[in-house]
Amino acid sequence: MKLQINTTLALYSVLEFAAAPERHIPAAEIADKYGVSPHHLAKVLAELARAGIVESVRGVGGGYRFAGNARRLTLLDIIQRFEDIAPRPPGPSSTAVDRALQTVLGEIDENARATFGSITIATMLRLIARQTTAPTAAGASLPRRMVVG
Repeated sequence: MKLQINTTLALYSVLEFAAAPERHIPAAEIADKYGVSPHHLAKVLAELARAGIVESVRGVGGGYRFAGNARRLTLLDIIQRFEDIAPRPPGPSSTAVDRALQTVLGEIDENARATFGSITIATMLRLIARQTTAPTAAGASLPRRMVVG
């Protein structure tokens, strides 16, 4: 499953904020870390703030901070804010092949929703911590730059 850039930015941002919940992190810091436009990121963060997932703090020392419950907030909760991952309505099934493919694709979508719904932010933070301490050739932390295109 390929996620839209806004969804990916939302996930990266929430994980950054949740990793340091006591800190107010400027949007520019996140934008710079992932190589994206601060203006574009601001739109994503505004949606997360409207949802109560992050909190915006203005002024000196301001920024954003995690406002959710890391043990309850799931990847699905965030993804659904930016993606339409509702079950696909049955399309015109003129052949047995069409119906079979729709069945398989529907099952794949349902598995993806169930998986995203079962992984909390707290679980992701533990996974990131393990990946950061485990030696790997590919690097284990969140990506430093995103390709926007």
